[in-house]
Formats: sequence, structure tokens, C-alpha cells
Amino acid sequence: MGRRLVPLTLDNLQDLPRRCRSCVFWELDPVSGEAAVKAGNSAEEKEAWISAVLLEWGSCGRVVYVDEVPVGFVLYAPPAYVPRATAFPTSPVSPDAVQLITSWIMPGYQGQGLGRVMVQTVAKDLLRRGFRAIEAFGDARWDGPACLLPADHLLAVGFKTVRPHPARPRLRLELRSTLSWKEDVELALDRLLGAARKEPALRPL
Repeated sequence: MGRRLVPLTLDNLQDLPRRCRSCVFWELDPVSGEAAVKAGNSAEEKEAWISAVLLEWGSCGRVVYVDEVPVGFVLYAPPAYVPRATAFPTSPVSPDAVQLITSWIMPGYQGQGLGRVMVQTVAKDLLRRGFRAIEAFGDARWDGPACLLPADHLLAVGFKTVRPHPARPRLRLELRSTLSWKEDVELALDRLLGAARKEPALRPL
């Protein structure tokens, strides 16, 4: 089974689930998001958001392919790009962290470790860009696919609760804790040798 994680761009945005391609829950504030849905242009707003983040900040997601079939994705960005983040009782996200916005894996591919691989891939990307942690708002009462990730899943892949809440806890993952010793050595060698990278190292906002 061949699997690969590819940076999310406007070219492969269509490989996200249909409902996710037009969802602007995180990308717009509640009032603007509701207006976009009513106007029927939420898909365009989603594309505009991804385009702006890519241009101003850099890579903000990964799409997971198994045998060339898209089976999942993860989306992340600094909280300054995530208007909905301020609406949570456990906000704000810490200034040294990037927000893990959401992720999804096709049901038939769940339970195979892809969720952990996605988090590790995001962690390596953000470490190279100078960030210390990922934070996310979890859903402690999760009962099905939604824009918020289940808090239990976040805890299972290494996050720890930093702001408890009965419904919307904020969780944090220290990036270095996600990497094995071997990966640490590879990262150090990468820096030492000045290896060419596919993406520029961007400074946090």
C-alpha cells in the first residue's frame, strides 16, 4: 500500500471531501460565514482563504493519498488566519503555536495510523519554520464528523489539555515530542548541510 502526503494547493483542493471544500466554519468569522453560505459562495471564499494563506504564510495543509486515492487531509495555520478561533471559550491559541484547524480520514482508512502520520508531518513542517507547538480546540462531546476534532483523538496522538472545558477544551502538542531520535538527527543534518527544501523556511507571524 503506497501512501504519500502532499502539500495542499489550489490544484488539489478538489481532492478534499465535497462538504469540506465549501466549509468556511474556521476561515470566516460567524457572521461572514453565515452570509457566505446564504449567498452560495462559500466554496469561492474557501479557495480565496487558502490562496491568501499560501501567498502570505506558506503551506497550510496536507492531502493524504493511498495508492493515488485521496483518503484524508489536514489543515493548519497561525490563529491570525483563523477568525473563528476567537469565538471559543478556551481561546486564544498561544502566540508560539500554530492552530491545527481540522483533519479528516476516510472511514475505510481509519485505524491505520494515518492520523498520527499527518500530525508528525505537520510537526516537521512547523519545526523547520520556527514554531514550538500545535494547538487545537477539541470537541469533548464529539458524536460524528464535524469541523472540530474529537478531544479523545487529539489526546491519543500526543496532545495535552492546556485549557480544560466540558465541551471545547484547548489542547497543545509540543512539536519536538512528536519526532523520534532518528528524525531529530535527520533534521539536524538537514540544517547542517543546508539541504535544498521544497518550501522556503518562513518565520512565524
